[in-house]
Amino acid sequence: MALSGKNIRQLRSLAHHLNPIIHIGKSDITDSLVKETEAALEARELIKCAVQDGSTLEAREAANLLAERTNAEVVQVIGHRFAIYRESSRDDIDKIVLQ
Repeated sequence: MALSGKNIRQLRSLAHHLNPIIHIGKSDITDSLVKETEAALEARELIKCAVQDGSTLEAREAANLLAERTNAEVVQVIGHRFAIYRESSRDDIDKIVLQ
């Protein structure tokens, strides 16, 4: 699912106030981190992640790898943090309505 410019602007504004819930450290992106990210995306749709100093990955690299492995879209990368989005298949959560 490709996001339009308007969708990305909307998601960036929503992600601004989020705290990182996924932290990428010296182990970089492992299978367990991917599972944790998928669970977070199913529950929230939009999440913010942080790349720690011990990681060998840059934030852009980590964002692209994690988005690819979770079938998500990179919304924004700033410094050591990034936000990714994927529409949830769950019906019991408040979904983000993209304009």
